[in-house]
Amino acid sequence: AAGAYFATSSSSKSRELDGADIDIDDLDTGDCITEDDICAIFDQLFVQMQSVLAQLSQQIQQIQMSGQSIPEPQLRQLLRQEFDRALASIQGKVFEEHDVDEDCVQEATWEMLGEPDKYPKAKKAVERFQKLYENVTGEKIVGKRPGGGDDKEAVKAIEAAVADISQEKLLGAAEIYFDALTEAMSSIVKKLKAEGKDMRNPSVAQQLQMEFASHANEAGESALEKEGITLETFRAAIEKYSSSPEVGRTLTMLQMKQQQELMALGVPAM
Repeated sequence: AAGAYFATSSSSKSRELDGADIDIDDLDTGDCITEDDICAIFDQLFVQMQSVLAQLSQQIQQIQMSGQSIPEPQLRQLLRQEFDRALASIQGKVFEEHDVDEDCVQEATWEMLGEPDKYPKAKKAVERFQKLYENVTGEKIVGKRPGGGDDKEAVKAIEAAVADISQEKLLGAAEIYFDALTEAMSSIVKKLKAEGKDMRNPSVAQQLQMEFASHANEAGESALEKEGITLETFRAAIEKYSSSPEVGRTLTMLQMKQQQELMALGVPAM
């Protein structure tokens, strides 16, 4: 019964929950991490790190538009270094704000991911953040468990699927993906504007990013699946052709087109 809650480090009455016989009713819920806590923590990390990523992407676009070329492996390494550096700083502040420490959050997170049917909200919040990290690093972490293990069969399936994707097929899939993503994002912006929301209000901007992550990303993923391509395979294929100038140019152009369409709707450049 102790799986749903974990003692926070700041409590003077913090408890070790290693024993299987501890009853949840014996715990003071004010000293525990709940599913709602995990959701709030990862949602906050997602929004703040997405903002960091947008700033980094804008800086890289400016460099590329100036005529400088950054090889994809070097670009990926640069993004990861800056992302990890920002994450280390922001993560500490978020944990402090929620009065928890990293060990407690990690333990609670693994426990809840181990019972996804029981904690669906936590699973969604954590995996949304994991997918953002995957986009930056190219490292597959969704589905990983303590010790770094993952589903080896799933990895083999992705490798086999990527082997069948040509560069031309990838470019076509990228256009389909970004079109679906942009259409969904535009619909979200129009809905919020119809409600009288100010796109320049920080709280509205945060709501916008969360809805983009929840709904627009799902639209992009669904569009790929109609083409018989999973999001994981799509990402792996981009990595496969990362050294192709044509792939790099196409992805940059699609991202810029998306940003221009959103700016035309009144969304400030991030």
